[in-house]
Amino acid sequence: MNTRCLLVLAAAFGVAVAQESFKCPDDFGFYPHHISCDKYWKCDNGVAELKTCGNGLAFDATDSKYLTENCDYLHNVECGERTQLEPPISTPHCARLYGIFPDETKCDVFWNCWNGEASRYQCSPGLAYDRESRVCMWADQVPECKNEEVANGFSCPAPGEVSNAGSFSRHAHPEDCRKYYICLEGVAREYGCPIGTVFKIGDSDGTGNCEDPEDVPGCEDYYGDVDLKALKKLGF
Repeated sequence: MNTRCLLVLAAAFGVAVAQESFKCPDDFGFYPHHISCDKYWKCDNGVAELKTCGNGLAFDATDSKYLTENCDYLHNVECGERTQLEPPISTPHCARLYGIFPDETKCDVFWNCWNGEASRYQCSPGLAYDRESRVCMWADQVPECKNEEVANGFSCPAPGEVSNAGSFSRHAHPEDCRKYYICLEGVAREYGCPIGTVFKIGDSDGTGNCEDPEDVPGCEDYYGDVDLKALKKLGF
């Protein structure tokens, strides 16, 4: 091996050692790694130990006293110049072992992943999971949502087609007694009645309310043998 190669290897080794060496500013504390967002230094009796957060978590360096050891979801941590991360480790529905991830096919479904175990969550009727804000929003306001998913193919009546309609109109779901649509400026949004009730079409076009199933013809047995009185006592 020639001298030039030896110098290059020595320089590379020196950089690697410098990157992984750390002198504790105090006897005890938790300090961010200078280039990795998911690594940090734990100082105990002045001895530094390099630690790594779970895959999908990052070290929260907001404690100015460096006394807090906290790994949080990546989207909750301001990494700044700490741009490096461990390679992703994926499991079904989880791009990393920890995090909140959208479903690949259903825009109203998202997954909360903890140590690679995925828990499924579904937005309320009419809402969809927004990947940027990471909250459920009106489905028509979420770019990833296809038009047919916003209201399951339901189309609002043309302007002037519904008599006595004010700024919005209500319409029954064709298959589910508990669900209904609200049309606002030609956009359909799906809603759901509170548990224990179903949607009853009103006397006028485009109207209706949530009522007891026994008062809605065709929906009397919607809840089957469920004790609705017990549900209402529990606050559902």
